[in-house]
Amino acid sequence: MRGQLSLSAGHRSGKQREEATIIVLYIAGAIVMTIGSLYFAWQSRDFRKFLAGAFFVSSGILFYLYLADVSVPLLGTGFVETPEISGARSIVHFFLFLLCSYLGFRKPVTLTHSIK
Repeated sequence: MRGQLSLSAGHRSGKQREEATIIVLYIAGAIVMTIGSLYFAWQSRDFRKFLAGAFFVSSGILFYLYLADVSVPLLGTGFVETPEISGARSIVHFFLFLLCSYLGFRKPVTLTHSIK
């Protein structure tokens, strides 16, 4: 009996370790994707237009998940994204859509007369 208890406790710590590793990988992936997206958005106007569309779709889906009261599990972990988190993320993504739309679709300013 005692060996079974220690085996199940070892299994739990192994599962917790695996879950922690997955969370670290999610965070590292998010950081790399954020830095890459910011770099390309800074360099390319067309990429800002693409991001505007992606943020628009993302905000709509997240808002739908909020209204439908759907919880979304994070793959490979025990975490669940609640509808309230989806609602807050939809607001953030909508503001990012507005920002990327403005920066992607506005005309670049050109100076017509110089100072001598």
